[in-house]
Amino acid sequence: MTSLLTWMLILPVLGALGCLIAPSKQAARAIALATTIATLVVNIALAVGYAHQGWSGVLDNQPLSWISSINAYYHVGVDGLSLPLTLLTTGLSVLVVIAGWKVDKAAKAYHALYLLLLAGMIGVFIAMDLFLFYVFFEVSLLPMYFLIGIWGGPRKEYAAIKFFLYTLAGSICLLIVMLGIYFYSPAATHGAGNTWDMVTLQSKAVRDLFGRGGKFATFGMWAFWLTLIAFMIKLPGVPFHTWLPDAHVEAPTPISMVLAGVLLKMGGYAIMRITYPFFPDWGQYFWVCVAGLGVAAILYGALCAMAQSDWKKLVAYSSVSHMGYVTLGIAVLTREGFDGAYFQMIAHGITSAMMFFLVGVVYDRAHHREINRLGGLWLKYPGYGGWSLVGFFAGMGLPLLCGFIGEILVLLGTFRAAGNAVLMHGAATHTLLQVQHWSLAFGILAAFAVVLTAGYILWMFQRVYMGPQKPEYAHYEAVSAREYLIMATLGIAAVVFGVAPILVFAVTTPTFNHLAHILGMA
Repeated sequence: MTSLLTWMLILPVLGALGCLIAPSKQAARAIALATTIATLVVNIALAVGYAHQGWSGVLDNQPLSWISSINAYYHVGVDGLSLPLTLLTTGLSVLVVIAGWKVDKAAKAYHALYLLLLAGMIGVFIAMDLFLFYVFFEVSLLPMYFLIGIWGGPRKEYAAIKFFLYTLAGSICLLIVMLGIYFYSPAATHGAGNTWDMVTLQSKAVRDLFGRGGKFATFGMWAFWLTLIAFMIKLPGVPFHTWLPDAHVEAPTPISMVLAGVLLKMGGYAIMRITYPFFPDWGQYFWVCVAGLGVAAILYGALCAMAQSDWKKLVAYSSVSHMGYVTLGIAVLTREGFDGAYFQMIAHGITSAMMFFLVGVVYDRAHHREINRLGGLWLKYPGYGGWSLVGFFAGMGLPLLCGFIGEILVLLGTFRAAGNAVLMHGAATHTLLQVQHWSLAFGILAAFAVVLTAGYILWMFQRVYMGPQKPEYAHYEAVSAREYLIMATLGIAAVVFGVAPILVFAVTTPTFNHLAHILGMA
């Protein structure tokens, strides 16, 4: 069963090679689609095996020595934190390949690069060795750079290099922390020497070593912030978000789907997997700062979205706002907040991919994204308008759709933090009254952002879909069955996970119980 983990990495690489040597563009597309479907099937089989294990523990391979001189291992596995994200990645990848079916420019290279990107994304989620995690974290950078820089819009080179430089800066921050962990960890491994093993690095001995009052407390404090910055760039969180709108606007529609749907989740996942479990003391100590960054992203992203006339840029800023709930939910260190932050990543992966695709359907016909030049689309395309209602209202957080669950849990967790003894213990200056004031303030501001989100979504929907048709629509081609397939799949997923969030929580609960113990969650 654990060999399936390796096949999840091998299949996309083999598929990429197959695309490059394919005799035609059509063959390359078929190979890419077959590869993503096969990878999804392997992932589902892996999930079935993990279900037989009771959704508990880690389903991993026997670690294999990789670079013995630095004690790095090929060690991959899944648990409740990673499995839903791998399923999101492999499932969405099938739709991304279908969405890019009409890519004609260097189609072989396009699909090969996408499959390499898929391998990198999966590797990030299943790596159980910190050095291996870093390798996959970097591997996922290069294909995205080329996919934006070659197949993007008019300012594609600018957007690609901006994305590359921001992410590279985050990688340097992570590398600095890795060097410190490598040299300092032997003090807590009881003679086992240097280690990159993530389970070992979450042990109490290591946490005490880098925690407040520990032997290397100063390093632990800086490591907390450096890893947080590295992963908030990927998330992205304010003030490290500025690469995202440019990347989304210039990226082709399928790449925007995977960028919002999966790549941003790598940041949130890494914060949950590395930053807080490795340095929980500093998460407690700096909770106000981190929660403040989350609230800033929620409000700033929503306000910027309201000011946009470019439809795709509006959706891009909405991602900044929605991912701010992830930061806030983690920072408040309550179980509701943590569950909500994770569910928000899954929900946003569905809704953001759908919203970007909905924009792309119109752009392929109108060749512009100016909201003021659109209108009456529902009359022209009633079926498309109906799925748009589902997609954008799920992004707005309407009850019974997936976007609602994560936001409401984060808000409940934020208000509950008012009585969180962990936060009061974290810093001597945080009295009970101060914790109450901060949590209430953050909760009220985050709740107010729900109104802002409804404002810009409804404003956009009215301008784009309502009213009389434009004369130029007469020459637009009908929405294809391929496009409806993508919309329907994502729309049904938005409804299913909104009605039955237990599909996610059943998988995550045992793992999150363990993390709650490590983080001292209320």
